[in-house]
Amino acid sequence: MTATERARALLKVAAAAADAKQGEDLVALDVSGPLPLTDIFLLVTGRNERNVQAIAGEIEDQMIEAGAKALRREGRAEGRWILLDFGDIVVHVFHEEDRMYYSLERLWKDCPAIPLELSAVRVSD
Repeated sequence: MTATERARALLKVAAAAADAKQGEDLVALDVSGPLPLTDIFLLVTGRNERNVQAIAGEIEDQMIEAGAKALRREGRAEGRWILLDFGDIVVHVFHEEDRMYYSLERLWKDCPAIPLELSAVRVSD
């Protein structure tokens, strides 16, 4: 199996939203083979709890605007690992320490990565 076109379109929306809020180290994995309930995991890192919450909020806002509905949200209050489940795509927004600790890339290493094309140009501080 491979991720659906709808999932790939939603991935573009979520990745652009994460990038707009300075999300770092974006990785998209096609998990459609081993997981029957979702097609794509998007992993994003935030620098601190406020940044993690801002990234997750922007992703959710942009996904709703694109017609996707969040089926489940977890971890927003803590701001360490926020999970946003949109059905076709599940977004994991991590604090950098938690991203290293849980290492989902290692856990799902057999799943192919999906290339991301981010067009946002950032100005250095």
